[in-house]
Parts: sequence; C-alpha cells; structure tokens
Amino acid sequence: MPVLAIANPKGGVGKTTLATHIAGYWARCGHGVMLGDVDRQQSCARWLALRPAAARHIAGWDASAGGTLKPPRGTTHVVLDTPAGLHGQRLREVLRRADTLLVPLQPGVFDMFATHDFLQVVRERARDGLRVAVVGMRVDERTRSAQQLRAYLDGLGVPVAGFVREAQVYRHLSAQGLTLFDVRPPQVERELAQWQPLLDWVDAR
Repeated sequence: MPVLAIANPKGGVGKTTLATHIAGYWARCGHGVMLGDVDRQQSCARWLALRPAAARHIAGWDASAGGTLKPPRGTTHVVLDTPAGLHGQRLREVLRRADTLLVPLQPGVFDMFATHDFLQVVRERARDGLRVAVVGMRVDERTRSAQQLRAYLDGLGVPVAGFVREAQVYRHLSAQGLTLFDVRPPQVERELAQWQPLLDWVDAR
C-alpha cells in the first residue's frame, strides 16, 4: 500500500496541514486511509478527535513509539506525520517505512538552510525507489521571499510537487477536523486549483 511521509526537521513549516489534507483527499477518493503520528505531540490524533462523525473516515495510529507498522484492517493508503528535529534512528525508520516523502518548505533563509541539510541526509540514507519532492508552503507570490524560494527550488535538484498559499481557510478547517476536501468545492475553489499539481504528483506511480 502507498505509505507517504511528511518530514522536515524545521518546525512550523506546515507538516501537519499537508498530512491531514492528503489524508482527507485520499479519503474523498474512497480509499481506506490511516493517518499516523510519528510526532509525540500527536497533532494528527488531536485533529482526528475534532473530526465530525459525518466526515469521511480516517483511521488514526500512534507511530511515535516505533514498532511495526500494522494499519487497521481495510487500510489501503497511509500518511505519516513527523516531528520537528527528526533525525537518527527515527528518521531511518520513517525512510524505511515510506515509499513517498514530501518535504514542506516555507519561504525564509533559515528554512531553506535546514531543508538543504535534511535533503542531503535523505539522499545518503534513503533506500532505492523512494520518491522525494518538496512542497512550498504558505507562499505569498507577491513577496520577495516567495521569489527567493522559487529561485532556491530551481537549483535544488529535487522535484517540486506544488505550492500552497497562506490562507485563513486552513486554520478554520483544521479547528473543525476538516480539510478542503470535506467542504463544497465552490467554497474553496482557488485553494483546490492550487492543490491539483501536488495531488497529481502524489498519485503518479
């Protein structure tokens, strides 16, 4: 089954937003989705606790203690959210489990430094066949920092799956345990259009 991990040792770059939305997208597609927390803060578990009973089901799993990945019966797709500071044995375990790795990155020189070093470690330790891509998060195209981010990504040598803009709708939805893919499309038309290249990359196999 597809196992997609979201990782970047830099905190506050949008890992959980990315993880919950990909889980929500796969659930909307009719897949049996498990959203696993490698993060001891259990951000995804807390988000799932807010999720309405009427929303499409997403199973949870605490992966923070390690151990064998044993998704619930009926699971066809797995998303793993990881903590800031991911390194060492915990990083090796994530890279062993995953077949796809998304690295969220927001504009900012310190974020770019941390991501560059992390991708170097991934290149050294990842097994053959691991798909890796970067996702630009909280990108405001009107700003100079967004232009600097695009210039950095152009020379990174890693696929860029897509860009996600800063928008209040993400805060409103997360507070309800929901994603863009749980509400009527006309309400979030601009955001859905921006997500499409990212989803196309995720689904390409």
